[in-house]
Amino acid sequence: MSNLLVSTQIRNMRRALLEALDARKADESAKLFREYCALLDKSAKKGVIKKNTAIRRKARASEKLRALKAG
Repeated sequence: MSNLLVSTQIRNMRRALLEALDARKADESAKLFREYCALLDKSAKKGVIKKNTAIRRKARASEKLRALKAG
């Protein structure tokens, strides 16, 4: 896959995750979060994005998911 295709997949996955979080759908958000993290890890491994960028994006998404589950 090209870097542009992977970057587009990351953007689309992040958008879907944020929409699920805004809609307060905890189960769907948890599933999308796992897929989003896997995609970020694969992208960092291939060199599409930097490792720290993947870590930062996962941390921010995780924080939003925890806030949703907390109430």
